[in-house]
Amino acid sequence: MTQHQLVQKLKMLRSLPAETETVEFKEAKNDFHFDKLGKYFSALSNEANLKSTTEAWLVFGIENLHKSIVGTNYRNQNRASLDRLKGEIASKTSNRITFLEIYELNLPEGRVLLFQIPPAPKGIPIAWDGHYYGRDGEELSPLNLEEIERIRKQASRVDWSAEICREATISDLDEKAILLAKENYKVKNPRLATEIDSWDTSTFLNKAKITIGNRITNSAIILLGKPEAEHFLSPAHARITWILKDKDNFEKDYQHFSCPFILAIDQVYLKIRNLKYRYIKDETLFPEEVDQYDPFTIREALSNCIAHQDYSLGGRINVVEQEDGYLTFSNLGAFLPGSIETVIESNEPPEYYRNGFLVNSMVSLNMIDTVGSGIKRMFKLQSKKFFPMPDYDIGEAKVKATLTGKILDTDFAKVLATNPGLKLSEILMLDKVQKKKELSDFEIAHLRERGFIEGRKPNFHISFSIAQGAGQKADYIKNRGLKDQHYKDLILEFIDKYGAATKSDIDELIIDILPNVLSLPQKQNKVRNLVYSMSKRDRTINNQGTQRKPIWKRIKSHS
Repeated sequence: MTQHQLVQKLKMLRSLPAETETVEFKEAKNDFHFDKLGKYFSALSNEANLKSTTEAWLVFGIENLHKSIVGTNYRNQNRASLDRLKGEIASKTSNRITFLEIYELNLPEGRVLLFQIPPAPKGIPIAWDGHYYGRDGEELSPLNLEEIERIRKQASRVDWSAEICREATISDLDEKAILLAKENYKVKNPRLATEIDSWDTSTFLNKAKITIGNRITNSAIILLGKPEAEHFLSPAHARITWILKDKDNFEKDYQHFSCPFILAIDQVYLKIRNLKYRYIKDETLFPEEVDQYDPFTIREALSNCIAHQDYSLGGRINVVEQEDGYLTFSNLGAFLPGSIETVIESNEPPEYYRNGFLVNSMVSLNMIDTVGSGIKRMFKLQSKKFFPMPDYDIGEAKVKATLTGKILDTDFAKVLATNPGLKLSEILMLDKVQKKKELSDFEIAHLRERGFIEGRKPNFHISFSIAQGAGQKADYIKNRGLKDQHYKDLILEFIDKYGAATKSDIDELIIDILPNVLSLPQKQNKVRNLVYSMSKRDRTINNQGTQRKPIWKRIKSHS
């Protein structure tokens, strides 16, 4: 670039309302840590790839808040010192990627350095010293797994949700949907709440990762597009259909919903009747009544359909409500994690998503969670009501999730109600039993050991009476405790063996075996009462130390 072009580029960068994922300003007046420079290189290069921009910029000698020129003395010895940076950076980055160029401007206000950074090559996220970095708004942060995989998959697959709708403009987006998106984004990013209000719509959409460089993506149409903007997605559809069926599976009512899906989620939710479920009369284990379906569970299941639908198949998302207590959500596309058990047991996000860009957009708008915790919470909410676990029917090109809004097996509900410490894995085993599904040998052995099942393979059934006994006998003993004489005998046995016992000796001997229902202060008070009873009433021990440091010894019998 010429001197004039550089000045114009700097002017343009300084005119931005704030730093972006691909533009960073640093004062760097005297020095800047080399390792931190490498991290910024990795982050800006990766973000340039994700934003589909041709370059990113790191600028030294600029104050961030007002974009004032303050000047930098970073590597001010000679030009060769700056040029060596290219090789130094390349030595620790993936594929030895380094700066496109390092520009030096000596202006009246001070010296400015402009580091021109290339986007990460398609399929190759850039690591610095073995670690991947990205940007969370203006902050340096580790590149999340979804973004790493999105870059890696560029070489072999196309993310339909990130594709640009060439003819669509910001006027094709719904104003109410954008307002709700902003509010959701504030919830996700509370520290930016005040700043968000100052952003214009284009800035917000870019920062929320819904548009790419002001260009409208398929994801933007799905989440925020006006209903009439759906045609931009053709031959794909942005369509949700709610259907109400009676107990004989006959259709009684239906309604179609188009984009914007950020609004459609609430509209579908309002169509679902979600009646009150009344528990069995005179059963004190259960509450009187609850909603058939938890609001979070409905929204989570529907949001997952939106996020993971294979839109290239041209189908729609279906929500089928049945009057006999079932609610089914279905979307097209294979279930990429393979099984629902994989999602529940994993503590990490999937390696990649079908609609990586759409998932990222929905995460930024607080619509879904990427770690699978939303699905785990669905299961836990069902178990808190003692209802069956969600059922997932996973086919080659379709996924169906069914919620049951009633108790199927009373013994299943009773076991859950009386064993609040059950692990989710154990609840899933018991759920298989009530639904007459096949159990593995390990599951059979585990449930038998806990006393939760009876019968012979494959005809098992849940036994609340056995489970109640097996699950509560040990707890009963621990909570009731032993008789006082047992503790007194232990103290006397200790004194007989060692000649005397201090307060700390007796505490160490007794406190750990006192009932679990007692708090530590209550246990300490119990020990004091025992010792008092032995010395004043039983006359079996006396204090031969001081009041502050008692030493208890046995009183010899005179008989």
